[in-house]
Amino acid sequence: MTQTLADAAPAPGPLAGVRVLDLSGYIAGPYGCALLADQGAEVIKIEPPDGDNLRKYPSTLAAEGRAFMGVNRGKLGLSLDLKSPQGREVLLRLVKTADVLVHNFRPAVPGRLGIDYETLRQVNPRLVYCALTGYGDNGPLKDKAGYDQVLQAMTGICAMQGPAGEPEIVYGSVVDYYAAALLAGGVSSALYQRERSGVGQYVGISLLRSALAMQSARLVWAEGEGRDVYRDMRSGGITGLHPTREGSLYLSANTPHFWGALCELIGLPALAGDERYDTVRKRAEHAGEIVPLIRQALRARSALEWEECFGERVPCAAVRQVEDMFDHPQVQAEGLVQDFSHPLVGSYRGLARAYRFGAAADAPPQRAAPAFGQHSDEVLAASGYSAKEITQLRSNRAVL
Repeated sequence: MTQTLADAAPAPGPLAGVRVLDLSGYIAGPYGCALLADQGAEVIKIEPPDGDNLRKYPSTLAAEGRAFMGVNRGKLGLSLDLKSPQGREVLLRLVKTADVLVHNFRPAVPGRLGIDYETLRQVNPRLVYCALTGYGDNGPLKDKAGYDQVLQAMTGICAMQGPAGEPEIVYGSVVDYYAAALLAGGVSSALYQRERSGVGQYVGISLLRSALAMQSARLVWAEGEGRDVYRDMRSGGITGLHPTREGSLYLSANTPHFWGALCELIGLPALAGDERYDTVRKRAEHAGEIVPLIRQALRARSALEWEECFGERVPCAAVRQVEDMFDHPQVQAEGLVQDFSHPLVGSYRGLARAYRFGAAADAPPQRAAPAFGQHSDEVLAASGYSAKEITQLRSNRAVL
């Protein structure tokens, strides 16, 4: 464990005192490191001279990328040119006091930069080194750039969306976010083992691994089965989105209890007693008969009215916008959003933390995502650089 910067003490949490160097860009790596910050780690976001490309993505915020702010909360910001000798030297000094380093370079890049695992473990044997790649460290695709929707298409996720034969992308970077969760879990486990062994280790995460792991319930193929089994996990149209008088409603009524309650509350109790529909598989087989009846009944009320009517008896939700969550009473009760202050954007609201340890009131507010290079001088000074040395690094454009 390392000493954190004096004026940037992290929130209490199981990773308090852990220092993370985040060299990653886009979503999966940065959000994985944000999850580490949510657990109390001090995370230093290290960006190249042109910044994380996610800052430049389309956004209605004029001063900063919305996505960047969302996945980089809780971090300090340092700009560093790793291609310059001075920039690399700064990183090596930071590595000496770091517990974790995370990057999402393709496998050949760290060696060219002189920051591969074998090199950095000589600098700090206790370092947990996490490499996030598109396809892994080995194999014919290891040097191929990996992106969320590309992996969705490759691994069958797209084929599961929409009608059969009409694949669709799942928006929201689901593969990236699952990879982020794997990253946070893998790094935390490696830190736990280090407390026993005294040495760090290499942690490998890939978007391919993430895309397959998140389909574990479907990634089972028995010998002799046909190839077209990928859609048999669906519930046959009962579970899903349904139109109402106003808005759409998602219903999940797979158990006998929930199925019976649904039929009762929409005024079709006879369906619950019909043995043709008394299992999930049977309802899937007869979806063409059941779904029109259910949807006709649902036209009697709005989605919000049905949500209130079903209460705790039928799992359901009216379709909302994510912006509706800021003032949702359940979100408010759990303390899931907080007010932030950003040097360029100003005041805004966003997700507070992904975890809760102890009472909700125990966690102080999380810091906002950093502006580009916001804490460069502070981080360098804490690492032993004098004001004169920092000025020289800036004049050489090793630090921006």
